[in-house]
This record gives sequence, structure tokens and C-alpha cells, in this order.
Amino acid sequence: MDATALALPPFAELYRQYRTRALAIARRIVGDADDAEDVVQDVFTRLAQRPSGFDGRSACSTWLHRVMVNSSINWLRARKRRERLQHEPEAPASPEAQAVGTEMQRHFEEALEKVSEQQRQVLWLREMRGYSYPEIAAMLRIPEGTVKSALHRGRQRALAELEERDQEP
Repeated sequence: MDATALALPPFAELYRQYRTRALAIARRIVGDADDAEDVVQDVFTRLAQRPSGFDGRSACSTWLHRVMVNSSINWLRARKRRERLQHEPEAPASPEAQAVGTEMQRHFEEALEKVSEQQRQVLWLREMRGYSYPEIAAMLRIPEGTVKSALHRGRQRALAELEERDQEP
């Protein structure tokens, strides 16, 4: 292909022609019109400031669609990270609450000893560390469906152990 076939239209033309479509894509992914507008502005600002990476193997609209989808997904990931960082720290627990929490954790850990190794790993990563199903699957190198079933079975078994403990004299 020659160099003219690989070039994008002038920036003003690109913006005028594809802004509405880009906004619709971003809105579907991020779920909020204001946030979608931020994503679109960010994408077009980046396109105006530096070379695009458009290689001409697909139509300009197809390439821009992929850029919008990827940028919207990245924006969602960044928002999740920001939300986690913005949570205010909790007030310190009272000594009584700390004692109860410590005892509950000890009982939970004892119940974990009664489940299989895989269930124990999955339960610990999900309940104590807060990892997502895909993250656990990647860490343990098992399918996501296996994570879900191990978590379900492990919860049932651990809960049964905790209930059994509560019924002991």
C-alpha cells in the first residue's frame, strides 16, 4: 500500500464524522453520558497530539471503533482503581470488636482446614484477599468455572463446620 492509503483524514474531518459514533460506543461501555464524553475527548485529544497507529489494514471506522472500545475499557479499569483508593479508612475497632473479629477469623481458619486444598486456596483468595474470579483462575491456573464451583463447595463445607461448632455444648 502507498502512504496515502494509510493516512487518516484530517483531524477536524475525523472528529466531525466519527464523534457521534464514538460517543455511542463509549456510552454503551462506561454507562454514563458524562464519562463517555470524557473518554471521547481523551481519545480525540490523543489522536490530535500524536501519530495514530492507524496502519490501513482496516477501514478508518473499524480502527476507530477498536480504539474507542479499548479506551473505554481502560477508563473503567482506571475508575475501579480510583474508587478503591478513594475509600476512606475505617475508624479503629473497639477492643471488644477486635476480639470478636479475631475469634471469628480463628473459627474461619479452623473451618478452612476441613475443606480440600483447592477450596481452601479459592476461599482464602476470594474471602480474605478479595480477588476476582478471573484473578484467582489466573493465579491458580484453573478455569474460572472451577473457581466458582470450588468457592461454592468450599463455602458450603466451611459454613457447615461453623454451624456444627455453634451447636457444640
